This record gives sequence, C-alpha cells and structure tokens, in this order.
Amino acid sequence: MARILVLFAHPALEKSRVNTRIVRAVRDLNGVTFCDLYERYPDFFIDVPAEQQLLTEHDIIVWQHPMYWYSCPPLLKQWIDLVLTHNWAYGSRGYALSGKYVFNAVTTGGGETAYSETGLNRFSLQQFLLPFEQTARLCRMTYLPPYAIQGTHRMNADDIAAEAGRYARFLQALRDGAIALEQTMQHNLLNQMTL
Repeated sequence: MARILVLFAHPALEKSRVNTRIVRAVRDLNGVTFCDLYERYPDFFIDVPAEQQLLTEHDIIVWQHPMYWYSCPPLLKQWIDLVLTHNWAYGSRGYALSGKYVFNAVTTGGGETAYSETGLNRFSLQQFLLPFEQTARLCRMTYLPPYAIQGTHRMNADDIAAEAGRYARFLQALRDGAIALEQTMQHNLLNQMTL
C-alpha cells in the first residue's frame, strides 16, 4: 500500500465550490495524509523540519491547487522554496526524495481547449506545469502527468460531485497499487486513465 501525501493550497477555499467539494471527498481517506497548507500555515511560517519529515514518510506526493495565474498559489511556492533544501532534496548529498513520485492535481476555470496553442491561454496545461516537473526531476523524484479538473466555472453541483468522487477513487487506486505508475506516463492527464 502506497503512502500518499496531499499538499493542498487554496488561499480562498471558502469561495471555491469545486475545491471545497473535492477536499471534502479526500480529506479523510484512509491511507492518505491531507495537509491544507493555508490552514496549517496562515502566517506563512512553514515548519521546514516537520514538512521534510512528512515527505520522508510518504511514497507519493500530490501538489493539489487551483491554477493561480498560470502557476500555484503563493504559499505552495513558498513551501517548495523553503522545504526542498539543497543537500536534502537536491544537490550532491540531496537524496531524501529519491525514488518518490509526485504530480500536480489542479483545477482550472477554463476548459481543456483554453489550455492549448490555439486557446485563450496559448499554452498547454503541461507547459504551465514545467517548473514543477523540473523541480521534481532536480529532487530525483518521478514526475507523473497532472490530474486536472477543468472547466470548473461551468460545472453544476452534479458535475462537481462526480469529479470529486472520481478524484477520491483515483487516490484510493494509487494507494492500493491498482495503478501501474509507469503506465501513467502514457497519458497527458492522469484522469484520462480508466479505473
């Protein structure tokens, strides 16, 4: 059974009907450690040793967040800047995360076509997430394709509930080893996989 750490960052969760529902679906999953970074660090003072300990205790790390100006919310960026230290996460002596898996689980207001060369945002979602992929590679982790729930502005309550349930089932399948991690690389998005 894989140990999963979800690092969730949303600076205005109370205003997000989609992320609120997703969090409710996964927060208490057995075998999944869920950390709401804004709840945990409202003052932005990150306990680096505690966060590094959490990372060492888990096999799969999820950076879960809304796309926020084509990246992540500021607290997750600060978490990356402070927690992934030289000669711990990377560098000549930085092997603490070697062999772990990581991916972004994101929500976007715009639909999939908005994230394309001909779409409103001019680049694919994967292109916007390249800094995360390179961060993972630098830290000797395997970066998996993103899990993306897109077009959230147009979702009704039933759509949101279905997406939240699908994401929860995906995390459970990851936890239980029902997904071959090597096969995920054949997909652009993890939620394109059939469970």
